[in-house]
Amino acid sequence: MSDIFDISARHILITGASSGLGQHAARVFSAYGANLTLAARRLDRLNTLADELRTEGRKVCVVQMDVCDEKSVTAGFDTAIEALGVPDVVLNNAGVAHTASALKTEQQDWERVIDTNLNGVWFVAREAGKRMTKNQTNGSIINVASILGMRVAGGVSAYATSKAAVIQLTKSLALEWARYGIRVNALAPGYMETDLNREFFATEAGKELIKRVPQRRLGQLSELDGPLLLLASDASSFMSGAVLAVDGGHLVSSL
Repeated sequence: MSDIFDISARHILITGASSGLGQHAARVFSAYGANLTLAARRLDRLNTLADELRTEGRKVCVVQMDVCDEKSVTAGFDTAIEALGVPDVVLNNAGVAHTASALKTEQQDWERVIDTNLNGVWFVAREAGKRMTKNQTNGSIINVASILGMRVAGGVSAYATSKAAVIQLTKSLALEWARYGIRVNALAPGYMETDLNREFFATEAGKELIKRVPQRRLGQLSELDGPLLLLASDASSFMSGAVLAVDGGHLVSSL
């Protein structure tokens, strides 16, 4: 049973790998033996991470990719495949957030969130699907959604809408691509503690939000390691179209 989560020598492509969950996932997958393509817009941060992972003996390809640009996504896959072959796993992670009431959300803010969080996920998933089917790769695509795609909170209408769409897209692609041996699942994190939000969660408003999580605490990125390994490995071989919430029970809290 110890081999069921084995991802050694698999090629995993990660978008949004320059920071946050993408960067964390790269370290996790590397620690378990995967070779990686790191994709994002900020090459300097990708190169620093790549140098770190290469010291662990991993093969690492770095590609500058803007997920909102279809041509950039295609070129990024070309580079990754030339270096390491067709990806076995794609972590479709690149995303942005925007906090404002619906009445104060400007068109450019709405479009930026939808373009990155939905169109970008679509471009990357579609390109991965094309390459996997052509190569007859039994691959796994992991779309990063959010619990806000299933329930809402105030001030995040654009973000919540984009993540709800990602969940529905995940299910649709899972249905279409099952015949090719491609699994498509969504990871839906709850509130995780990061460098970007730590200051907010120390405020009174942040503390009140934490109280609404049944476990009365924030999640840690390390608590996503198991779900990431599950979805990237053959341990999830009969899972497709699933939405895996990792949220301390937040979704089942009382209304």
